[in-house]
Formats: sequence, structure tokens, C-alpha cells
Amino acid sequence: MFAVIKTGGKQYRVAANDKITVGRLAGDVGSTVELGEVLALGGDTPSFGAPFVDGARVVIEIVEHSRGDKVIAFKKRRRQNSKRKRGHRQDHTVIRITDILAKGQEASAKPKAAKKVVEATDADAAPAKKPAAKKAAKAAETETE
Repeated sequence: MFAVIKTGGKQYRVAANDKITVGRLAGDVGSTVELGEVLALGGDTPSFGAPFVDGARVVIEIVEHSRGDKVIAFKKRRRQNSKRKRGHRQDHTVIRITDILAKGQEASAKPKAAKKVVEATDADAAPAKKPAAKKAAKAAETETE
């Protein structure tokens, strides 16, 4: 079974376990999101929406957030001493299609648990250095003695 979904103003043909790159989606890495803008469902009994298929959903898992290659927009007006150079990098999200659900269907399997990101705490960090004020006071003591 496949589906045609719409996200970010573009349309994608997807099937279960496909991994695609789309425009930036809100959500954390490892989280599960349902997309409701399904334009068509294919398979044994295809159905087409006007504009969307009623009750159809596509369950996705966010794999990673990344950025595209830099695109340079360079404009020059000859003999006018005028030029402009700007760079742009588009934000992307890599997603995995977990399940394609028609109207009334439930997800076949529970999605994987979200990956936990462990952040360094103050206790895990390297020991802090002594403040400069203490060093200066200690140096003053040794000079006076």
C-alpha cells in the first residue's frame, strides 16, 4: 500500500518504511507524528481525495533534523558598482514512514520509544577553576610575607 501526502507545499509518494527528506517539521528526534493531509491511497482499492482522503492518516517517525547545501544568490549590476551576495541553507527533516492508515484503522504496532538525549549536568562537567580574585589575593599574601 502507498499514499500520496502533502507537507510543506510539496507532494510525496510514500510507502511503509520509506525514509524521505521533507521541509522542516515541528517535533523532537524520535517522536511520532500523524500527517492528515493524504491526497491518495493506493493498493488493491485505490481512493482519491477531494482534496484529501477522508479519515486517512500517515504515521511518521522523525529521524533527524538537518540543513541543505548552501545556495549562493549573487546579483551584479554591471558598470553600476553594485553587487550583492547572499547565502541560504534550507532546513530539512528526515522522516521514516511507520504506518499508512485508512479511515477507521488503528496503528498496527506501537511506535518505538523516543530516544533519550542525555545532557551534561554541572556535576558531570569538568571541575571548575578557581576564580581569579582568589588567585590575586593569594599572590598578594605571598608578596607581603
